[in-house]
Amino acid sequence: MNIQEKNKLQSIEMNGHEITYDIHGDADGPVILLLSGWAQDHRLFKHIVGPLAEQHKVLRMNYRGHTDPLTYPEDFGPSDQADDIIGVLDALNIDKVIPVSTSHGGWANMEITERLGIRRVPQTVVIDWIMVEAMDEFVKSLQDIRNPKTWFNGRRDLFNHWIGISDNKDVKDHLDIEMASWGFDMWERSCRVIEEAYKHWGSPLKRMKALTEKRPIVHIYSQAAVDNYEDIQQQFADENNWFDFKVIPGDTHFPTLESPDAIVQHIHGFVAAYSFTSK
Repeated sequence: MNIQEKNKLQSIEMNGHEITYDIHGDADGPVILLLSGWAQDHRLFKHIVGPLAEQHKVLRMNYRGHTDPLTYPEDFGPSDQADDIIGVLDALNIDKVIPVSTSHGGWANMEITERLGIRRVPQTVVIDWIMVEAMDEFVKSLQDIRNPKTWFNGRRDLFNHWIGISDNKDVKDHLDIEMASWGFDMWERSCRVIEEAYKHWGSPLKRMKALTEKRPIVHIYSQAAVDNYEDIQQQFADENNWFDFKVIPGDTHFPTLESPDAIVQHIHGFVAAYSFTSK
């Protein structure tokens, strides 16, 4: 993130760390809270924040250590991220929110969803999160990136998988310029935290099912994790009527950049369908 981009953000200290954010729109109702994955920031949402703000107030927030890639915070995980996010929400006097997380930002999203309860978080959105248990190939990639001797090539392998056959410039820049700006410290931490989360919960589907209070949750994605991905989610949805999923056209792991119109359409529709929960 360059200095000009950082200067456009507002900054607040929370739990001893700088948290940067911006707010768009002034609509009533729950605030749409946009949360990236690890080694990403608010720029992941640059194409959807404006359209979403036409109907909602939208808050983009960067995790601790994610405003400046050259900052090396002490170790932290989803619980700490949730501490910071809830602290900022309270400091900004934001009561009801609909968290919208991407990729493994979903683990922090679930922490927020659990802690704030259904009154403050009436709905939740997760985008392109690997819903199934971690596959051996994925775990190996995580472990390669945790090794200082193999981390760079391991990260490149993930990048190649995430972009697939696409030549989308926004996605390529997001990988090669934005995500690549974080070094071994953040990537080692993120891969360790992600691997630990899968070991503890089994899968995001199991994490969702463990929520004390069930509320509508939708998973929006374009890159399938396994061959029978839709069938697995459909079975889960049949057994848990609070869960739904939407598949959108796309070749990459980054639909907010590749297919922003579809993402906005699904978020608008999801919020409107359950608007009674926000009153």
